[in-house]
Amino acid sequence: MAGLIAVLDIGKSNTRLFLAAPDGGIIWSCARASSAISCAPLPGEPTPALALDIEGIEAWLLHALRTCPHRQHIRAILPIAHGAAMVLIGNGGKVLLAPDYEDPYFERCRAEYELLRDPFTATLSPNLTTGLNLGRQIFTLQRLAPRFFANVEMILTYPQYWAWRLSGVAASEITSLGCHTDLWLPAQGCFSHLARAKGWAGYFPPLRPASQALGGLRPEIAAATGLAPGCTVFCGIHDSNASYLAHLVTQPAGKDFTVVSSGTWCVIFAPAAPLANLREAEDMLCNLDARGGLVPTARFMAGREYAAIAGPEGARATPTLEGLACVLAAGALALPSFAPGGPFPEAPGQMLAASALAPEGRAALATLYCALMTDNSLERLGVSGAILIDGPLAASPLFPRILKSLRPDAEILPAQSKIGIIPAVLWLTSAERPAPFGAPARSEALPNAADLRAYRDRWRQALPPAPSAERRPVRPELS
Repeated sequence: MAGLIAVLDIGKSNTRLFLAAPDGGIIWSCARASSAISCAPLPGEPTPALALDIEGIEAWLLHALRTCPHRQHIRAILPIAHGAAMVLIGNGGKVLLAPDYEDPYFERCRAEYELLRDPFTATLSPNLTTGLNLGRQIFTLQRLAPRFFANVEMILTYPQYWAWRLSGVAASEITSLGCHTDLWLPAQGCFSHLARAKGWAGYFPPLRPASQALGGLRPEIAAATGLAPGCTVFCGIHDSNASYLAHLVTQPAGKDFTVVSSGTWCVIFAPAAPLANLREAEDMLCNLDARGGLVPTARFMAGREYAAIAGPEGARATPTLEGLACVLAAGALALPSFAPGGPFPEAPGQMLAASALAPEGRAALATLYCALMTDNSLERLGVSGAILIDGPLAASPLFPRILKSLRPDAEILPAQSKIGIIPAVLWLTSAERPAPFGAPARSEALPNAADLRAYRDRWRQALPPAPSAERRPVRPELS
């Protein structure tokens, strides 16, 4: 039981804490919702409406650590958190603001910001809505709330905020800085021209690897949790990149693979895809993995879209073959988009011939939609090789088999565990190459695979036009 790792995994929808054993087993876990809260007003300046609930998460975390079993065996804490998030720190370590990227506040300076941001060809970071580009969050606050921003002394990306809050050591890290922030030039490995020209680069603490041990616990954290003060806090990593890293460190060298990481967002990591295939207007970007490698990526908000299509009852139902047969028989279609971002960001979501479907049929329609959107992104990226699925979509009884039906020549490998980041956790906290845990089983195509491919043809014909604005491929020298 000795040597447990406490993993704080903060997603946009849910926050989890779990204890990982050295053999890869998860011996305990708990969770809470990751809900936004209202911002405190900024005196005399336009005020953001939404903030991340860092105080609520911290109170929950301290209680969970204090009351969890086996706490005396916890040797390390690893923070993992979603992207497009930062915490602004003022004098004496005072937390000033943790903006929520879905706040419409960040649309106020959209046009002005777009004139200044580095081109996609340099950052490989697409121009996104609201505050999904961290640079736009910083620009908007500096532009609309200059007196407030004058108090900022440090900016921490979200996983590194929690590492700092627990250890007192401030750091920046590449997977969060390189995650559609507009702040980083991946080919050069430095801050963007805008971040340097505006002086923002100076607000970020020194760059550290995700696997670096920053130090022990702050005394007050050790006292509040009952953990040993020598419990090591690691720098931490962006959540989708942790999912990707879990596969990267366990795949044979030279193997061509793509990772479909699912949750609130479906993030498709395609390390072998040509950078020249990236299209800014379709929510494609280049991520950086924990080792600094460039990873062509496409995204859509699968968790939100699934919930919108399935509806409350369908979201609680299990997608079944019978439900899928009802979808095909009814000719029901779900057309993008039902959430921000993705390859069709301006199109309003539509459902056709779906009103008579039972909950299992709505669940099957939502699953089919996610498979079609994934298939579309895989084709646009130009992937080859095995397709590894983790997260909730890996556990779906239909999703992997639908994807296999749509891509019969591909090897489709769903992870066996919903929490597919354990190999990444062990690699980050021990620097040893872990063995694969629970080798995934190959998915087989459904009996009606030909019908599904015909359905895909109909779905594609009904798709809204792909966005053309800013649809520029990257420069050939970056490919």
